[in-house]
Amino acid sequence: MGKRLTVTLGSESLSLTLNDSATAAALVAAGPFEATAHRWGQELYFPAPADGATAEATADLVPLGTVGWWPPGRAVCLFFGPTPLSEGDEIRPASPVAVVGTFETDSAVLALLEDTPDQTTVIVRAAEQGE
Repeated sequence: MGKRLTVTLGSESLSLTLNDSATAAALVAAGPFEATAHRWGQELYFPAPADGATAEATADLVPLGTVGWWPPGRAVCLFFGPTPLSEGDEIRPASPVAVVGTFETDSAVLALLEDTPDQTTVIVRAAEQGE
């Protein structure tokens, strides 16, 4: 993992660490871009103009702090807890996602995501070195 994105939610920012997949590279190349984020349980997702994004290996369940690519919605998904399809504490996407990275799950990051309302504007850009 080496590629990083910064997602700005209002006045706060979140750093995503991406893997070496073609989809992660397409997301970095797409930036900077602005999108409207949506909530689905404890998932925040937003469309991304990522040409070349594919549905590499997909997962039905993901761990806390997963950055996923949801092919049907051409969207980036940030998973910070159970979704409406989850059973118990599991984190279940609406349909399988390609895992493209992770984000820190400390209390400040989880609070930021929990406090982000539906229809929030996000700005996504490649992270500067040292961010």
